[in-house]
Amino acid sequence: MHAHKPLALDNQQSLIADLLEQTEQRMTAIIGRLAYGGALHRSVAAEASIYHLASGGQRVRARLALNAGIVVGLAHDDAVSIAVTSELLHNASLIHDDLQDEEDMRRGRRTVWSLYGAKVAICAGDLLLSSAYGYLSEFSDSRKLNQLMRLVHARTAKVIHGQCADLVAQTTKVKDVAHYEAIAAAKSGALLGLPLELALVASGHDEAAEAGRAAAEAFAVGYQIADDIADLQSDRGSSEKPAALNIVLVLEAAGYGVNALGEARRLGLKHLNTASLAATQLPKQSGLFLHELSLKLSAQL
Repeated sequence: MHAHKPLALDNQQSLIADLLEQTEQRMTAIIGRLAYGGALHRSVAAEASIYHLASGGQRVRARLALNAGIVVGLAHDDAVSIAVTSELLHNASLIHDDLQDEEDMRRGRRTVWSLYGAKVAICAGDLLLSSAYGYLSEFSDSRKLNQLMRLVHARTAKVIHGQCADLVAQTTKVKDVAHYEAIAAAKSGALLGLPLELALVASGHDEAAEAGRAAAEAFAVGYQIADDIADLQSDRGSSEKPAALNIVLVLEAAGYGVNALGEARRLGLKHLNTASLAATQLPKQSGLFLHELSLKLSAQL
């Protein structure tokens, strides 16, 4: 494995842009390589997966992986491997989330399940999930692979458990803020922190991986609170759709009444401040991008 020396900021941003493009190409390529089976016809699961990836997104997890990977000295191909793995896992979860939540639109386009059907959506999400593990095998240092694979499994399992807890919360009203925060940290934080954890472990900074996870989970809770505030009216539910898990509704159920919205903002800012501070303490400024995200979202909240 060939490490790289730190770059000047302008050169680093240019490199990240190039590596992001490589990440996009390799995500599509690994799906494309698996698009044909013994029957010699194109897999509709692969078609649906590529359709979903083409909808874009901010690629936050890829950026976290690349920014951290570069500054801790990972080989560029290894940083891209982590970025591809993290994004494929995240997008697999989005396809399945949209199906479970019966969301028709994402990023201005029809969701996979609404366009291709529920059965294909399950297959497409599973294909992205499997591809994530497959691409991580491209990591150059085979001595690290067992540890990295275990970490990917642990965080994937955590987000699944968080999603299940969220589903239960739709029928059992959550009145405890700590319970809400635990669900948000698991559902949203596990895969957000994964690229940071992978980059730190891959570069030998194992002792900092836990701090990276904690910083990402704090950001994820803050992000979820901001998202809940924006979606408050639709999350209240209707005769056709049950209420969603939303921090303002949790606080209302806990007795905050008209003060629930203000308390939600306070809690969101608290978590984002925690994330910002923790991110700045990670080795070699590997948490700088997460720190910047936290500041930006705090200003919006």
